[in-house]
Amino acid sequence: MGELFRHGTSLLLPLIVLVFVPWLIVENSEPALHLLMIPGALFLAAGLLVMGASIRMFVAIGRGTLAPWDPTKKLITGGLYAFVRNPMIMGVLSVLIGEAMIFKSVNITIWAGLFFIINTLYFKYLEEPGLEKRFGDEYIVYKQNVPRWLPRLTPWNG
Repeated sequence: MGELFRHGTSLLLPLIVLVFVPWLIVENSEPALHLLMIPGALFLAAGLLVMGASIRMFVAIGRGTLAPWDPTKKLITGGLYAFVRNPMIMGVLSVLIGEAMIFKSVNITIWAGLFFIINTLYFKYLEEPGLEKRFGDEYIVYKQNVPRWLPRLTPWNG
């Protein structure tokens, strides 16, 4: 029961960001069919796949969760993390962009931009210094070789 609770509470974060906030701010909750729905659905599906793969790696490799209050015990540098340091957030942003397209929502687009800015500041000033303290040179070398947001074309093999 403890593991289920531990991982369940960490899933509250994406639920708040991807469901609750968009539900509060969406202008039209019943969109009519339009051309942006298909690419929106593709962005949404791709984002969910990236998020699922990231969460699986947090648990299986990092032995932690996506929540800052229960971080990974081991640094993850393989899989999606060999291309970009924050694939989970890239997945969340992809879902938000998909939602914005499906609902043709300026408010969700603004929320996605705000979410990106908040996370950029959080990573730069809180998470990355914390990772340097926890993982030392291993993280510093990883950080020097793998970009925060724009994925590498080839995987880093540190």
